[in-house]
Amino acid sequence: MAELPNWVANNTVNKHRSANRTAALLAVLKSQPRLVSALSVHRKPSLLRQLAVPLLGLFLLPSSSERADSLGKNLARFERSEPHMGTLVRIVVYASSQEAASSRIRQAFDRVREIDQSLSDYRADSELSRLSQQAGGPPAKVGPDLFQVLSASQNLAMRSQGAFDVTAGPLTLLWRRARRQSALPESDRVAAALAVSGFRLLALDAGRQTARLAKTGMRLDLGGIAKGYSADEALKTLRRAGLDRALVAVGGDVAVSNPPPGKKGWTIDIAPLDASVAKQPPLSLQNAAVSTSGDAEQFFELGGVRYSHIIDPRTGQALTGWRSVTVVATRGIDSDSLATAVSVMPPTKGLQLIDATPSAQALMVIRNDQGIRAWKSRRWRK
Repeated sequence: MAELPNWVANNTVNKHRSANRTAALLAVLKSQPRLVSALSVHRKPSLLRQLAVPLLGLFLLPSSSERADSLGKNLARFERSEPHMGTLVRIVVYASSQEAASSRIRQAFDRVREIDQSLSDYRADSELSRLSQQAGGPPAKVGPDLFQVLSASQNLAMRSQGAFDVTAGPLTLLWRRARRQSALPESDRVAAALAVSGFRLLALDAGRQTARLAKTGMRLDLGGIAKGYSADEALKTLRRAGLDRALVAVGGDVAVSNPPPGKKGWTIDIAPLDASVAKQPPLSLQNAAVSTSGDAEQFFELGGVRYSHIIDPRTGQALTGWRSVTVVATRGIDSDSLATAVSVMPPTKGLQLIDATPSAQALMVIRNDQGIRAWKSRRWRK
């Protein structure tokens, strides 16, 4: 549905303008006493109303400045950043004033914080952690944010044949410790973590909005999807507040709405595999999301082998070598999770998954002993 012009959406301003326009209408009628008298003599108040409606409509037409606002011509750029979800969250909006921008950006940050309090696996008191603590027990009622993200996760887990799996929390803990200690996890511990992982062990009931973890010791990790979802939700918050030209970046997950004034899209840079690799041309996006999953920063080396923070949930092993996957999709929840899934899949299989997802496109770059190679999905930059 089309967005209302600012002068309609802003109730306070609208009230004052309505009063002014009503006064102007009365002045017009007052200047035509014969017309009013004729209407009164013929006892046709309905005719007066019929006359008043089009006249009032003329006065209610948006001014040139109001039309310019709706087209973005009188909007200024405002930007804020705050730490949330273990990363820096950046919000850019175009608004008519700093006051309008600040209050709405605050609402968007509050929404991100609310999601983090529900979906974080670092917080012992989060809804996600409480659900993990009930593993092996009966189904537990969960909130709408958690249920929506779990539902999307399970859908992609099935489509990717387990390449994306939010039940890999025990494996995540093992490899976090490995990176801190620069030591590989013991094989028996990896096997034990695999035994309590697997998306088929997570059961969801949409009717009751419940989730159940089948085995004691299971642990959920939404690190490959929650940031994209929070970017979506922050963008929705801004749009509902009347700001429909905005960008939300949660770490490497970016969601955008309508483009900046006078532009065809938001310019988004693609992070290169490393400093030695030539940068890709920037993307130009509107009403879309882009996520990059890579190991340029989070890795450790041991025995001449480079181990990524990205784990294949099917094998329990961290990826080796260098790789970067950039996915563009309609929503952040999709671009984030698809980038995570494709990172652990063979390039041809991963791009088949992308091509089977409406509106999605991807670029995959891998460096190994044979050199650097890039793969592109069918819709990349089309």
